[in-house]
Amino acid sequence: MNKLFHKLSILSLSIISFSNIQAQTLDSDTSSLIESDTSSLNVSEFKFPSIEVVIDSVLKRSAMMSFRKNNIGAKESILASERIYWSKNLGIQADTRYGNLSNFATSEEGVSNTAALTTSKQFNYSVGFFVKFPLFDGLNRKNQIRLAKFEVDAAKDMLEFEKEQLRKRVIVLYQDLILKQKILQIKSRSLGDGRVNMQMVEKEFRNGIVPIAEYVRIVGITENMEADYTKAMSEFITAKQLLEDMAGFVFGLTLTN
Repeated sequence: MNKLFHKLSILSLSIISFSNIQAQTLDSDTSSLIESDTSSLNVSEFKFPSIEVVIDSVLKRSAMMSFRKNNIGAKESILASERIYWSKNLGIQADTRYGNLSNFATSEEGVSNTAALTTSKQFNYSVGFFVKFPLFDGLNRKNQIRLAKFEVDAAKDMLEFEKEQLRKRVIVLYQDLILKQKILQIKSRSLGDGRVNMQMVEKEFRNGIVPIAEYVRIVGITENMEADYTKAMSEFITAKQLLEDMAGFVFGLTLTN
């Protein structure tokens, strides 16, 4: 019986040693986010950039927003072109003439006839204004302008729609990041309390106060807390990086107590 108890004690101490090694590794990997002491494991709360700053940055970086704005510019250019199309039916015409003008004249006076040929140089200049009214072009041009205006309005509506959709997505991701932070804090406090409890149980186990079955149960609970904390940390970092990639900058996090 004593030999069996001795073997179980060695096995339990090995489990504790392995758990302590895991905890030390976790602390070193997340030292920038975690502050540990003998009583708890505290995660400093981050003060993220305001959601308005994040949304503004995401909208400025969005390739789709740039495409929609360029599309509006193209549609407005077409509309302007359609509106001035009628100017092709207006015009000014100028004409100049310069040369010799010959004039032949005859006259009869009584029984005598007279003929004369005169030549003179002349310079003529004329200016005219014309307006053309194609029979069917008027109605067609009006429809073309109406269609161009409709396309401009549709392009603007699409820009506003996609801008709103992008805003909603950023808000969801921002709220998810805040939630992941809260969960991480809860898991951190739970793990801190679990480690303190583990230290107490280990001491009592060595003094023969806590039975081996209870000791092994507490070890399992502590290991589950370690796993939950690691998962929460991973999800928090993933959510943070996703939003940073969309915003185009790394959040300058301000640590608050």
